[in-house]
Amino acid sequence: MAMPLADASAAEPALLRQRGSNHVGLRQFNERVVLQALRTHGSLAKAEIARVTGLTAQAIGLIAARLDDEQLLRREAPVRGRVGQPSVPIGLNPDGAFAVGIKIGRRSADWLLVDFSGQVRARIRLDYAFPDIDQLLPAIGRHLNQLLDGLGPLRARVVGVGLAAPLKLGGWHRMLGLSAAQSQAWNSIDLTGQVQQMTGLPVRFAKDTAAACVAELLQGRGRDIPSFLYLFMDTFVGGALVLDSHLHRGLHGNAGAVASLPLAVAQPDSAAAPEQLIRQASLWELEQRLREQGLDPMAAYDERVLQAPWAAHSRAWIASAASALAHCIVSATAFLDLDAVVIDAATTADLLQALAERVRALLHAYNWEGLHPPPPLALGSIGSDARALGGALLPLHACFAPDTDIFLKT
Repeated sequence: MAMPLADASAAEPALLRQRGSNHVGLRQFNERVVLQALRTHGSLAKAEIARVTGLTAQAIGLIAARLDDEQLLRREAPVRGRVGQPSVPIGLNPDGAFAVGIKIGRRSADWLLVDFSGQVRARIRLDYAFPDIDQLLPAIGRHLNQLLDGLGPLRARVVGVGLAAPLKLGGWHRMLGLSAAQSQAWNSIDLTGQVQQMTGLPVRFAKDTAAACVAELLQGRGRDIPSFLYLFMDTFVGGALVLDSHLHRGLHGNAGAVASLPLAVAQPDSAAAPEQLIRQASLWELEQRLREQGLDPMAAYDERVLQAPWAAHSRAWIASAASALAHCIVSATAFLDLDAVVIDAATTADLLQALAERVRALLHAYNWEGLHPPPPLALGSIGSDARALGGALLPLHACFAPDTDIFLKT
């Protein structure tokens, strides 16, 4: 079910002025600089905005007036100093703009309504064994409109839809027990085009783990880390890569595709290829361990996972998954001089913490000669919402970030 929306004004909101993401004029660029400063630092007085942005006090006054007219700002309670008139901090108006993020995964789909401040205002979740095209496509449109209709008159301030999904949703279909036909149906569909037909809003797409990384980059631990490998544990493990504060997508948009990393050296006379990271470090593998013991495999995603009788099997999975992840991190460090590795998951914080502790211990068991010591391993701060939240941030930052690269965080 959708969470309740915040109260909206009964007055008809002003329409948002269109903001192109490329070749913006200087005035529009400066507006975006001010919005980004408020997004990064929170509410600020005009004098502080001028100091942070390097713009003149006169320019800040004019920009604030224009953004106020567009209902993108709100004024906070005056703050009285030792001398002079009290200052009035200015912040982002959460009702100034909205976006919807949609995550399509192999086990569930999520719809998030996100406001201008980046907070989730409503959510819908749909669980399934595997997404059936004929059932999921109508559900995408139905739940999208449910969130939009819930905004009432504020619907006019929705700037777009962000879609996060695996590049090949039908990949590894044999592991999932799917037929080749089911796999091909998903791999051949234009998911972005299908969603675009459901709405008159702009639709932007990102690989699911890349979208999760965007959320961490813009609203989480990534704001303080210039370059990092991002790992996300879900039904299948995935990853993304941030270099110099930019999401690095690569030639095919698949940079950081750690799921396919081989865990051994290939042998020319062997009939079998080396096992991939996905086989050991995915929650799918934990599901199978639990299923083989006659336990509910969905406990892999909730608090039962470290409780009896699931705990013993979960800890065995942690040992195996951590070994594979440590191998992945060492391999990445050999090619990329990373500031850190950030790991998040669609499971409980306790399981993620236990996994990270095991990975850290195993990293020190490797020979690091010729390399810098193991990079710090940081826990992500977003969790299960990361992919849908990152999807929603795509249109918000395309419309309001001061740079043409919407993944630049500075």
